[in-house]
Amino acid sequence: MLLLFDIDGTLLLRASAEHATALREALASVYETPAPPQRISAAGRTDTAIARELAALAGVDAERFDAGLEHFRAVCAERFAQLCPASLADRVAPGMRELLARLERRCDVSLSLVTGNYEPVARLKLERAGIGRHFAPGQGAFGSDAESRDELPAIARARAGGHPRAGTIVIGDTPLDIACARADGLAVLAVATGPHPASELNGADAVAADAWELASLLEAR
Repeated sequence: MLLLFDIDGTLLLRASAEHATALREALASVYETPAPPQRISAAGRTDTAIARELAALAGVDAERFDAGLEHFRAVCAERFAQLCPASLADRVAPGMRELLARLERRCDVSLSLVTGNYEPVARLKLERAGIGRHFAPGQGAFGSDAESRDELPAIARARAGGHPRAGTIVIGDTPLDIACARADGLAVLAVATGPHPASELNGADAVAADAWELASLLEAR
């Protein structure tokens, strides 16, 4: 099986504050406009999709946004590296560290990522959390690969050697994680550890309350 894990709300909890600050500060720096005070929904979205909405609220049109996007991605990653706490070990979801170690010992399982975070941001979060070693470089799909999250599972499967849909499972905590799995014809397991209760995740094949319940679901696969 190829298991495609989301990060925020799934692998890590409450690890997005510095990320959000870095994104807003990068917008202000690159587009020379203050980030809008409005709070927008970010859960399950890619960094570029979030930034595009914030930029539009600040009066930056699509053409100008796209022209500065490559620079914005670089500045966002650089700023996050400056803001990220030295340790995010306490942000690993309860039971997740043990689950990853157990899965890594299975010869029939490969661990990878599907996340809206830009790749440098994602990799640094996992490194500082002490779980980065479970996710090989050159694998997975990130917000820096596509603005639409629906495109990411297919990218991750391609990087895993064209892994078949029938043997791939997306694991996430938002309706958008479920939607991106379905867009690629994949199975999906949800965990109710993020901002959405189990009742809002019923489009998944199964919903776990936490990593321990997720472990039981995966044992049955």
